[in-house]
Formats: sequence, structure tokens, C-alpha cells
Amino acid sequence: MAGFDEQEYTKSFDIRIWKRLFPFLRNRKLDFAGMFLFNGVCALVDVIIPLFQRYAIRNFIETDQLAGFLPYGLCYLVVIIAQSLSVVAFTRNSMSIEMNMGKEMRRDLFTHLQTMSFSFYNVTPVGYLLTRVMSDTTKIASMIGWDMTDILWALFYVSGTFAAMLLLNWRLALVVILIVPVIALLTGYFQNRILHWNRKVRKLNSRITGAFNEGITGAKTSKTLVIEDQNSESFRQLTGSMYEAGIRAARLNAVYIPLVLFFSTAAVAIVLLRGGYMVGEQVLEIATLSTFLTYAVGIFEPIQMTAANIAEFISMQASIERVTDLLDRQPDITDRPEVVEKYGDVFYPKRENWEPLRGEIEFRDVTFRYPDGGENVLSHFSLHIPAGTTVAIVGETGAGKSTLINLACRFFEPTEGQILIDGRDYRERSQLWLHSNIGYVLQNPHLFSGTVRENIRYGRLDATEEEIQAAARAVSADTVVEKLERGFDSDVGEGGDRLSTGEKQLISFARAVLADPRIFVLDEATSSIDTQTEQLIQQAIDHLLKNRTSFLIAHRLSTIRKADLILVVKDGKVVEQGRHLELLKKGGYYHDLYSRQFAEENAARVLK
Repeated sequence: MAGFDEQEYTKSFDIRIWKRLFPFLRNRKLDFAGMFLFNGVCALVDVIIPLFQRYAIRNFIETDQLAGFLPYGLCYLVVIIAQSLSVVAFTRNSMSIEMNMGKEMRRDLFTHLQTMSFSFYNVTPVGYLLTRVMSDTTKIASMIGWDMTDILWALFYVSGTFAAMLLLNWRLALVVILIVPVIALLTGYFQNRILHWNRKVRKLNSRITGAFNEGITGAKTSKTLVIEDQNSESFRQLTGSMYEAGIRAARLNAVYIPLVLFFSTAAVAIVLLRGGYMVGEQVLEIATLSTFLTYAVGIFEPIQMTAANIAEFISMQASIERVTDLLDRQPDITDRPEVVEKYGDVFYPKRENWEPLRGEIEFRDVTFRYPDGGENVLSHFSLHIPAGTTVAIVGETGAGKSTLINLACRFFEPTEGQILIDGRDYRERSQLWLHSNIGYVLQNPHLFSGTVRENIRYGRLDATEEEIQAAARAVSADTVVEKLERGFDSDVGEGGDRLSTGEKQLISFARAVLADPRIFVLDEATSSIDTQTEQLIQQAIDHLLKNRTSFLIAHRLSTIRKADLILVVKDGKVVEQGRHLELLKKGGYYHDLYSRQFAEENAARVLK
């Protein structure tokens, strides 16, 4: 999580932020219409029921007779059935809204994340993404589906009850109506304070999720360094901070809601006192007072519930801001509209318009600096790489070897100048066209959860069984498969953790070979493989790289002697270039690197 500063959200309640939810609500018009209609029916029934009470007191209790009781009972039964059916109906609508809205938000977020550039994932913690895609979307969908239902019912019920009370006795009704502006003032006072602390809670929740993820994925490292106590202390501090922020928000709610309760109860007491006098003065019927008190007491719960829901809705703005902020993030590298029109995008590629890629690459007067950097990493750099050339990039750790690869693969774009693929600026073609022609074997390869076969087939999803096995044999990955109990059907575990680093590397190499790319990138591809396996894979590399443009980032300089061109990188600059023997004869930086490494390898052999 270090080095990442999550955006602070400081806006008060803003309707423009809430409007960002409209695209997710647009397809749920029928559900909202049903929820609106059946909530209205349910609220209307709730308003009518006390009138049945008034009728019963007037016609049955005060008169001490049951004439007309059967029709009364049947009408009451019909009303109750209508209420029950309306509850079932709007519950189905609310559930549909929650499930579909949550699904669509998570789908759009995940789809949007597929378009983000590599640089985004270099600086964005996993916890930041998980809390937005899972936690925040779930909270938003749940509140829109269910809290809105409660608020709608409360609004219908309170409005209908006020109308009924005004018709029964407008003087007593005014006493209850005075609650509304008081609650409005309380809500306006508390809303920004509640929102502030709920934002803190959501931000800390994101950091806790990230810390939890790192604690699990880095468990082996933590145990070997014996830093479990430090991890636990850091986690306790995070959870403690979230606890404090949650307590602050809860305290505000604990004051806000009882205040609403107090004023509502006070209004009921005044109604009872004043109504009692009016009955004593015989200007109000007992039946009417009984009904009025039922309304006054009954209106208390929806007002309190609405106040609580409004507080929750206020806090939900923080989740909306976090989700929409992620959706608003734009990739650093995008295709121009005319390029998308011709070649398609990552989801709808127009492969029929893709030209074959030969692999000729040219850096033409390229200047580059990272988006968050001030100095140029490359300045007016030019280099022509004919198709089929093997280019090795060497240098000490942190020298900037990956920069050239990132530019050639269009993971970054030049700040100035051009990079041409087969004679054309690669910005004139789609990213997917180029990336589909690149095979990348990382120093620390990643395997997906699933079988060995599935991981190799990711290189080409339509590959046959024979092609998969041939790709494995080409890089000696079949030796890994033979050791596994279920062969190609063996589960590699999460991230491939059931295999050694060398075994994962062989599987990932077979995956790249199956894709049959025109450009190969081998990033320290043999650094985690034992000497015997390295000899086997080196033979496969020599065969597979023929007639393909290849980039080798190698720590062992002995593995790049056959390269057509060696680029020597120091402090982010290309300081030398040429073939192996040419660079040795120059006696420069490459000669020093090679001599030092040769001496270290000899010393290691002697110690053995």
C-alpha cells in the first residue's frame, strides 16, 4: 500500500453525484414502477386500516350491536389481502433492483478495469479495487433496492396519514405536522458530519482489505523474516482507526435518531393532551380521537425509519464517489477514434482488418519520461531493429532495462518521437493488434487458477490437444507435466503456487510458444531455472526465436552471446550497443559487467 494515496472525498450532499447512478437504473424502469405502485397500494391500505377502527368504534362498540359486521369483516379481509399481495410484489421488485444493479455495476467496473493501462496496476493496490468492485457496489445496490423502498413507503404513508388527520381534525393535525420542519433542520445539521466520518470508514476499509490481501499473499515472506508481530501491529492500527471513525459516525447517528424520536413522541403527547380536552368538551368523538392517536403513534415509526434511512443515504454518497471515481479513471494509453473504427477495440476487435506483423521495429528520435517523473529516461534515441532480430538488453538491476521493452510493446508511449512497427507509427494501429503478436515470459510468471492444460491454452484458446502438447515439448515443459499426478489435468493452485518458480516459468513459456507471436520478450526468463533445465530451454529458445523479433532481458550475460544486437543500459540510458565480441573489444561498460560476472561465476564454481 506504500506509495499510494487514495483520493479524499470532501463534497457535501451533491445531487450531481447521485445522478451518476442513472445509467444503472435506466434498465430497471419496470421494477421501479412496480415498486412505486405497490408501495403506494401498501401505504394506502395502512392509512385506511385506522378508519376501519373508527367505523368499528362508532357502529359496533358505542352502539353495542353487530348489525352490518359481516360486510365490514369481508371488506377488512379484502384490504388485508391487498396489503399482503402488494408487499410480495414490491419485495420482488426491490430484490430485482438490488441484484441487477449490483451485477451491472460490478460488470461495468470489471470491464473498465480491462481497458486500463499497465501503469495503473503498477501503482494501484488490490485492496483499493476489491472494495470498490465488491463492497461499495453491494452497499449501493442494497440501499437503492431496499432503503429506497422503505423511504417510498414512508413518504406515501406519512402523506396519506397527514391528509387523513387533516380531514379528521385539522387543529390536531397541525401539531403533528410541525415535526416535519424540525426533522428537516436536524437532517441538514447532521448530514455533512455523518458523511465525513463514513467517508473515513470506507477509505480505511479499502486499506484494511489491501493489508489483508498482502498479509495472505506475503505470508511466506513474513514468516521467513519473522515479522508477524509487525504485520499484526500495523493491522491493529488500521482496524483501530476504522473503529474510531465508525464510532464517530455511530455517535452522530445515536444523537440524530433519538432527537427525531423525542420530537415525534412530544407531538403524540400533545395530541393526547389536547384531544383529551376536546373529548371532555364534547367537540371531538372518542372514535375520532382513537383513530387520530393511532395515526399519531403509527406515524412515529416511519418518520424515525426515514430519518435513519436518510442518514444511511447520506453516507452512501461516499461509496458512489468511490465507484464513479474508478469508472472515471482513463487509461494512460488509448487508441484514436479512427484507429478503433478500423481495427476495433479490446472487446470488439475487427481482426479482418489486421495486417500481418513482420516484426520490424524502429525507434525514431524517441524521447521518453515517465508520467510521474521529471527527467527524460530516453533523449532523442534512434534504433532500427530489422524483423527477426534478437536484441539483448543488459545492465545492472534498476538500470532501466524494462523501459525499452515497455515502449516497444506500447505499454508506454514516447513523450516525443515515433516508434514504428513494420514502417508505420504503432499509434496508427490498435493496441490489441500489437499485443496479440507479443509473447511475454516474465521473470516471475503468473499462472491462473486451473489446470496445466488451461494455463497453456490461454496462449490460444482454440488450440488442439496436439498443439498444447507440442508447445510443452518445445520448451521441456512436458518434463514438468510428467511429474504431476494428473498430468495436463493437474491443478496448478492459486497463482501456480503448487509449482516451483522454474516449473511455472516453463509452463508460461509453453503458453507464449502456443500463441506463436511475431515478437518475443523474455524478461530474465531463465533466471529461476537450474543449470540443467536452462540448457534444455536455451536450445528451445534458439530454435523458437528464429525469424522472430526478440527482446532478451538477461541477468546472465553468458546467455546472450548469440544475440544480433546488445543494448547496454546504465542509469536509464543506452550507453553502448553492438554484438557480444564488438562490445568486449571496446573495453567499456559491457566489458566490465561481463568480466565481473565471469569472475563471480568462477568463484562460485570453486566454492562448490
